[in-house]
Amino acid sequence: MAQKVDSTINTAWEIQGLASEGPNSEFKEKLMLFGQFVGDWDILECRYLQTDGTWANQRGELHWRWILDGRALQDVWGTIDEETHNFIPDGTTVRFYNPKIDAWQSTWISPTQEVVKTFIGRQLGNEIVLEGKSTEGCPVKWIFSEITPSSFRWRSEETRDEGKTWVLKEEMRIHRRIR
Repeated sequence: MAQKVDSTINTAWEIQGLASEGPNSEFKEKLMLFGQFVGDWDILECRYLQTDGTWANQRGELHWRWILDGRALQDVWGTIDEETHNFIPDGTTVRFYNPKIDAWQSTWISPTQEVVKTFIGRQLGNEIVLEGKSTEGCPVKWIFSEITPSSFRWRSEETRDEGKTWVLKEEMRIHRRIR
């Protein structure tokens, strides 16, 4: 059974050297591509395609922080239990800017989904696009778009025909939490 966590409780648990106050100065401009999301967010609208072709809806939270001397970012995505209103963590992403490839390397880890996914991310126009593979080996894009200081849209698209057509699998409207 999944442990329910109240996201308002600060457990004060920390791994020495993990947390960081802000971006590392060496690549600060590049780091702000994802650094702009540091903070706490509410996922007010989330829908995802189920195996039977219908759409399911849920709410959630998203929390981003600087880590590893400000050279990387970690986020935790989770859903809100509709009965208890508790935050249930679904997974975490660790990402960093790699100057050797002028792109972001990103790894999503979700014990609840029993998956680990790796992506390469870049800014393409006004969007941030992460490209990887589905658990079946099909090309996948995770896209951050409509980005403002207080909101953004996130979506997952997949292709099964070598990129001729892309199918929307999941999308979210995310709003920065007002303190």
